[in-house]
Amino acid sequence: MSFHPISMKKSELALLYFPDSTSAVATNRLMRWIYDCPPLIMELETVGYHRSQKLLTSRQVSLIVRHLGDP
Repeated sequence: MSFHPISMKKSELALLYFPDSTSAVATNRLMRWIYDCPPLIMELETVGYHRSQKLLTSRQVSLIVRHLGDP
């Protein structure tokens, strides 16, 4: 089954990738993965992503999943 991107909070997406972590730890880990992938950051920025935003658009979630794989 493949993941269908929807608009969601960063913490919600992070918990899908790291279900055994707390929300804060999962979010920190996900952000580390994202910032360790320069092509992903570049694409996210072109669709309006800012580090401080809490809610990810479905397009941003789609880019993250494309680069990092299904949660």
